[in-house]
Amino acid sequence: MKIETHSAAETSALGQRLGEQALPGQIYTLTGDLGVGKTVFTQGLAKGLGITEPVSSPTFTIVQVYEDGRLPFYHFDVYRIGDIEEMEEIGYDDYFFGQGVTMIEWANLIEELLPENIISVMIEKDLDKGFDYRKITIQGLPDEVLNIRRTGYQL
Repeated sequence: MKIETHSAAETSALGQRLGEQALPGQIYTLTGDLGVGKTVFTQGLAKGLGITEPVSSPTFTIVQVYEDGRLPFYHFDVYRIGDIEEMEEIGYDDYFFGQGVTMIEWANLIEELLPENIISVMIEKDLDKGFDYRKITIQGLPDEVLNIRRTGYQL
């Protein structure tokens, strides 16, 4: 499914809608260039899970755990992973196969560790369509979960 957003608020709202419908054990992978809105999307997803504390990208800590929502939320940023063994040291499988919702930014860097049933989210810019335009491609999630049109996401 491809969804177009035209502001950070719309990108966050899309994440929030996913968070509201997220189930225990779901793993979301998130890819896109620097500055494309991955953290904004993730903040929306966390809000949809009922997380009230501030959510920021765990670039240097690799994983941040939030437990004050309706489900635990495990937010990974693996951009700085130098060796796949670092994920073993963190105990990634406790998170990936736990009862919370996992979001992995830069997941393409640890593809060999990802289980088969993931929900893939790719965010892309197109400056010809405006500074705040984003094309968000979601795979692994039925369209009816979001109950939206494929393009032209409406709040």
